[in-house]
Amino acid sequence: MATGVLHRVSGGLARATSRAQSAGQLVAWSRGFTTSTSRHGKDSWFKSLFVRKVDPRKDAHANLLTKNEESNLYKIQFHNVKPECLEAYNQLCEEVLPSIHADKYYPCELVGTWNTWYGEQDQAVHLWRYRGGYPALTEVMNKLKQNKEFTAYRKERGKMLMSRRNQLLLEFSFWNEPVPREGPNIYELRSYQLRPGTMIEWGNYWARAIGYRQHNREAVGGFFSQIGNLYMVHHLWAYKDLQSREDTRSGAWQQEGWDEVVYYTVPLIQHMDSRIMIPTKASPLQ
Repeated sequence: MATGVLHRVSGGLARATSRAQSAGQLVAWSRGFTTSTSRHGKDSWFKSLFVRKVDPRKDAHANLLTKNEESNLYKIQFHNVKPECLEAYNQLCEEVLPSIHADKYYPCELVGTWNTWYGEQDQAVHLWRYRGGYPALTEVMNKLKQNKEFTAYRKERGKMLMSRRNQLLLEFSFWNEPVPREGPNIYELRSYQLRPGTMIEWGNYWARAIGYRQHNREAVGGFFSQIGNLYMVHHLWAYKDLQSREDTRSGAWQQEGWDEVVYYTVPLIQHMDSRIMIPTKASPLQ
């Protein structure tokens, strides 16, 4: 597998080099790859790859990369459950979380809830959306403090957990907004820890790359962190099964340009992780 990927990436490099030579810009290209700080020239060959050119010095990442006409905030929760408690934990969540999702009193929506199948075992993942941003998040938190059912849920839940963590996220402007899906599907959450200072580059490359990954409706949502682990990106994908995932991902390599995108985004990553997840009964994403 690793050898195959290496050959594909090498192929992307060869094609990119050939195009740069034909344009008489190989020197500028090789110098640009050495450091991201040398890519800011207006006539840089690298910038011809970008769908949307943004200057990270002129505004915050949150303003440059999100849908400015909307102010959705997302919260992702990772709960590591005691193995013997996972079934009871799922039942407890199924009794409480959908009622919060359906109640218009709370300006939040349960986007999806899953158990990890491959990856970190005995883990539950919940994704919430707050329409209205931080004020909506604060409103929900204050209202839930007065909700006796939710207070009892938290107390009972605490007995079943070994650890938990969360992040607050914004969505990339060029990704779809997650909407409910009929199943059955499996979901893959691919998480990337980027090098500090590279979020704009990542966004520019993926604004182009997402077009290669829409053919089977596999793209569910793309997010980047605001609070929690910083410079963290999450891509959420849906597939019918593991073989469908393999076929879809292999098919992307047959499209001209995908190999180049992979080649140029790999150096931006410090660490990456993949979870295969199964939706629970309460999940709007089935």
